[in-house]
Amino acid sequence: MNRFGKEATPALGRPAGSFLAFAMAFAAGSLFAQQTPPQQPAPDPRQQPGAGAQVHTGVNSGLDAEGRLQNLLADHQFFRIEAQLDQLPPEQAQFYRGILLNRSNDVKASIKLLEPLVDQVAASGNTSQEKLLRKTLAEDYLRSGDLAQAAQAYQALETRLQGHLSPDEQDEIEMPLKLLPLAAANPPMTVEPYDPFLLQVSRNPLGLTDLPVYVDARPHSWMLDPTAPFNLIARSLAKEAGLKVSDEFATIRSLTGRPIQVRVTVIPRFTIGGRITFRNMTAFVFEDADYFFAKSNYRVQGVLGYPALSALGSLTVTADATVEVQPFKPPQPAEKPVENDPPTPGARFFLDGDQMIVALGSAGQERMYVVDASGQQTYLTSRYYDEHAADFAGRKMELFSIPGSQSLPPQPAYIAETVPLAVGPTTVHVHYIQVITQPIGSAALDDVYGVLGLDVLDQLRAYTFDYRTMRFSVRTE
Repeated sequence: MNRFGKEATPALGRPAGSFLAFAMAFAAGSLFAQQTPPQQPAPDPRQQPGAGAQVHTGVNSGLDAEGRLQNLLADHQFFRIEAQLDQLPPEQAQFYRGILLNRSNDVKASIKLLEPLVDQVAASGNTSQEKLLRKTLAEDYLRSGDLAQAAQAYQALETRLQGHLSPDEQDEIEMPLKLLPLAAANPPMTVEPYDPFLLQVSRNPLGLTDLPVYVDARPHSWMLDPTAPFNLIARSLAKEAGLKVSDEFATIRSLTGRPIQVRVTVIPRFTIGGRITFRNMTAFVFEDADYFFAKSNYRVQGVLGYPALSALGSLTVTADATVEVQPFKPPQPAEKPVENDPPTPGARFFLDGDQMIVALGSAGQERMYVVDASGQQTYLTSRYYDEHAADFAGRKMELFSIPGSQSLPPQPAYIAETVPLAVGPTTVHVHYIQVITQPIGSAALDDVYGVLGLDVLDQLRAYTFDYRTMRFSVRTE
């Protein structure tokens, strides 16, 4: 889906997101759609073993243990895999524990568990397991800011498994595979200590969030894209700031859907709202014309992605477009964890590739939803419909065009007048939501219960993404 809103050129990727683009904009990457062959409708989880299990046909249909685990993982069934870890053989448990740590954004722990397994898995001849391992490690290195190691890992993934990567998997890794070598020698980015702060943000003509920033003390507005794996800057802005832009470039398609040339620079001093300062920030340079939107006469100056936003510990977006940021607090040597300290109220969320997945519902009955960090409209998928088909008996069906998916024909859908969504202890009632009745052949959509966009988040008084605890919480009053 389009990273920059419905007016932009279609991109090759997963669904992306909203003004959540702020909360997400500080959160994770643009959710690009991976196309796969159409799947059969998901069976009713109430008839499957394990409460709340989002299980597709085949998970319990004679597959070996490894096949079942990989099927559960692809289906975002992180809770079910967690529950099985203690019953797995030690090396298999280590493998899946490392994968789950990646999904929970504990990349250092994930690297520690997965690195020792690379040679063994590569020698085993299990290409699906090797692909999962190498892709996860490459994401770990990238999220941790080790650009040189990440460049090597993506190259190894492509070299070792090129014949086993689908066209969509190749599209997914195109940006890091081609762009990271340009930045491999860049100095590491550092973040200066900062106190909690409030910041006023604004909507741009595309309906997404712009944030006040300073590029070497020059004020600008950059768009937030939480799930974007890189920071981006317009070439004219880089020139104005006196930045050195590389002569070398890479040609990529996955940002806009058409070939564009991208270079790299290092911003010596970058500040968000005058409150948090980054040193030696790597940013990839695009030509101004590549992100100019004629209908709204809007030119993107820059995009703030995960590398910068991951420095924020917890952020709350309020209804008056104010953002409250709470930094990570390193534990002091004398501090001891409080026994039985309850977790932060809210729903757990995960980073699955470049998707943000939120687990909504009561414990044991969780359903997985994508939070769309640049989409304007919420809609529910055939998985939701399969469990609630009786609610639509006698209703009129209509055709619904999936936002940002110009290649897909309109889909049969119903309108749900009221849908309760349990976000931890708080239930949010959303209204007049489109519900697709059939799988559309996109793993990014068919494997979740819905895509939550700006229209839902705008109904809230506030919502919080706490990266210290990986919890998503909301306030309705």
